[in-house]
Amino acid sequence: MIRLCLYILFVFTLVSPLQAKPKLKPAKELFGHVEGPAHLKPDSFGTYNKGCLAGGEKLAADGPSWQSMRLKRNRQWGHPALVKYLKRLSIDADVYDDWPGLLVGDMSQPRGGPMLTGHASHQIGLDADIWLLPMPQERLSKKRRESISAISMKKNNKEINRQRWTDKHARLIRRAASYDEVARIFVHPTIKKALCEFAGKDRKWLRKIRPWYGHHYHFHVRLKCQSPRGKCKNQPPPPPGDGCGKKLDWWLSDAPYARKKPPKKKPKVKYKPKPPITLADLPAACTTVLNAR
Repeated sequence: MIRLCLYILFVFTLVSPLQAKPKLKPAKELFGHVEGPAHLKPDSFGTYNKGCLAGGEKLAADGPSWQSMRLKRNRQWGHPALVKYLKRLSIDADVYDDWPGLLVGDMSQPRGGPMLTGHASHQIGLDADIWLLPMPQERLSKKRRESISAISMKKNNKEINRQRWTDKHARLIRRAASYDEVARIFVHPTIKKALCEFAGKDRKWLRKIRPWYGHHYHFHVRLKCQSPRGKCKNQPPPPPGDGCGKKLDWWLSDAPYARKKPPKKKPKVKYKPKPPITLADLPAACTTVLNAR
């Protein structure tokens, strides 16, 4: 009997480790520590909030009409189409809209993917944040680029700050939305309202301007997928119309910011936070991107 028990115990020690599922490392830990791009043909894989970037190009820290901010984050990477777009916008806005140059915030990591902190999107090299602060005449030092802050354009959640917001800001965002490759631009609801008032008869570009929380220091440009074979997945197009009037009313109410009332009865099942995204959750091509030299 003793021999039988010992045999069962021995077999159990051999089998149990095989049955245990290995704990997968969060994808943000894998992509967030890579310092350089995957030297592959430029391409985006997956979706804006669950994907990666091959052949990423770095936006230079300084250009004739732009400066990159927060250099220590190493998030100045994007699909070559995004880098080309930012350079073109910076020049056009300077020449035609009296905007002296762009301060470019976060784009993507060298190989895209989930970030260690901050954004849920910006994963496929087609997103960029542009500060609502004109580029100063002097070249900012690396230290200054880490400490300087953009300026909020909202007075409160329902009103724009008229002492800060100008027609120059409106012209810059209109210019940013005017290019065919742009899918969406995210701004704070108060900025969307100000743009609706500014637009006049030409309102087609307003369809791309989407209200979203938090975007009162910068606006977030999102380009369409550049891959012709569906390796990258676009969002559905914005709803028809300019998105002004009644369509904007909810965003300018208290509803988006109201706290949810706690349930009267405690739920039987305890809430479990969503597990972090792993490499297995991303497109298969992202493994190749991550491992490429």
